[in-house]
Amino acid sequence: MGSFSRNKGKTGERELAHELSRVFGVSARRGVQFQGSPDSPDVIVDIPDIHIECKRTERFRLYEALDQATQDAATKIPLVLHRQNKKPWVAVVKLDDLPRLAAILAAFLPNSEPSIDQEHGNQD
Repeated sequence: MGSFSRNKGKTGERELAHELSRVFGVSARRGVQFQGSPDSPDVIVDIPDIHIECKRTERFRLYEALDQATQDAATKIPLVLHRQNKKPWVAVVKLDDLPRLAAILAAFLPNSEPSIDQEHGNQD
């Protein structure tokens, strides 16, 4: 990997850490610089049971990225976050892991959002 790609990766990890902090209101930082092992997450967040793989590239190889995250995640949910230049961040997770991920992330969302029932007029 060339120095440009390596620097783009580091910059992407810092950017993603900032965005995760903004969206979920948690502490987030680059992972490898603190952990040092190959299976360390790219970004460490104060959200339990999630392994984050950051891909800041123009040519995204979805299944390769997901396989890498899955191998490194152990019992955690492998979550791949990707962004191309001038595009928003997107998240990739296996469908089978989505309910567990949603339940974990729900605890970190602001309470100001209306529930699905409220949006559709269901009053319980």
